[in-house]
Amino acid sequence: MLSLTEKEVDFIATQLLKGNVCFYQIDKKKIHHMPDDEDYFNYDLTPEEEDILDEIEDNPDNFAEFTRMEPPQDHQMMQDFVDRKVKERNLAEDLVNALSKPKAATGFKFLIESSKYKEEWIDYRKGKYQDWVKEQVDSFNYAED
Repeated sequence: MLSLTEKEVDFIATQLLKGNVCFYQIDKKKIHHMPDDEDYFNYDLTPEEEDILDEIEDNPDNFAEFTRMEPPQDHQMMQDFVDRKVKERNLAEDLVNALSKPKAATGFKFLIESSKYKEEWIDYRKGKYQDWVKEQVDSFNYAED
């Protein structure tokens, strides 16, 4: 059964927020991270990263993979933040408007970073990602049973 410390959950959440994918090596209790290949298809892997991917291919049961939220989940998280935290009606309307357009995340980020909610958003998002990592642990353990 896979279980992570709060520190490990926090580390993985931070890496996912940076655009990385993480692999937890169960036998060595070690976290490996590398850029998510969907975002960095021109990225050249280091020899160490290639070795890790070869190991994962050879022994997939020894690794738990952690991925970022899908765009609809990310979008819902932004919407929930507006609904729960943003008290100024004008800003809330601007944020909701940004979420209804193409490149919603970019528009949202631009507005939130120039607001008094920037730090609160960073903390909220990190907390949601920590929950997301824990959900992935639960899914991994459920699949193992």
